[in-house]
Amino acid sequence: METGILLESGTNELEILEFRVGKNLYGINVAKVREILSYQDPTPVPNADARIEGIFMPRDEIISVIDLARCLGMVRDEQTTDNDMYIVTNFNKLNAAFHVSAVQGIHRVSWEDIIKPDSTVNAAGAGMATGIVRIDGNLIIILDFEKIVAEINPETGLKVSDVEHMHGRKRNESPILIAEDSALLSKMIVTCLEQAGYTNLTVTANGQECWDKMNEYLNSGDLDGQVSCVITDIEMPQMDGHHLTKLIKTNDTMKHIPVVIFSSLVNDEMKRKGEQLGADAQLSKPEIGQLVEAIDGLLGAKA
Repeated sequence: METGILLESGTNELEILEFRVGKNLYGINVAKVREILSYQDPTPVPNADARIEGIFMPRDEIISVIDLARCLGMVRDEQTTDNDMYIVTNFNKLNAAFHVSAVQGIHRVSWEDIIKPDSTVNAAGAGMATGIVRIDGNLIIILDFEKIVAEINPETGLKVSDVEHMHGRKRNESPILIAEDSALLSKMIVTCLEQAGYTNLTVTANGQECWDKMNEYLNSGDLDGQVSCVITDIEMPQMDGHHLTKLIKTNDTMKHIPVVIFSSLVNDEMKRKGEQLGADAQLSKPEIGQLVEAIDGLLGAKA
């Protein structure tokens, strides 16, 4: 089963692939899914993380298989794999296969319908849910696949080491507005930007909050004094980064403000979408060093 990115750019919609692990229903943004394959016994890898079932080679590349049940603290029924599937993903420039019990189908929903889990679900950022949506009477938990992979291999997360050499750069007070729904990632982005000299940072939790903040600044008559650049994720509840970019770049009084898309979903197809919407730069989330370089170029900053 092949999946394609079917949505127009900037509509604030996404497609959710619904799947089952055990008796529970979960979801993943179709934009992260490369393909869906029938389960096949993987080849075990000695001394691998316990959450890695092994590897398989669907064509000419080796892909690691992640036991999603184990990642979610479940005990998998090893006797019944007849209907099991692999969801092969691509994000953060990495391919991985997630072992699931069944694939239920694809649903088109609006980001406005995605509810961000509160602290009772994601206590201290330890949870695996990035959003919850009701589909056909069922609550579908959208999983944080980036976090799952990063916990297995921390090197897939933000490359904080890329900005360590930037410590001590000239202080830059250019105001930067950030839209990022992950509290952990937004904190890391702020830390890295501050290390690179950018200290006038405002963080919002999603595209809607960012858009509301920009309109607040615009109505106060001080938009340019409050925002010199916007950094946005793509996947966010309420309003995604593509829709935010579209709103900014189609607004005559805002379109001059640079927009940088910083997301795990940046691939060739997503870059084309971002370009159509007018994004000034697009970077994959591990590349925090390149993010700083892009901001330097857009704001004319010097080390």
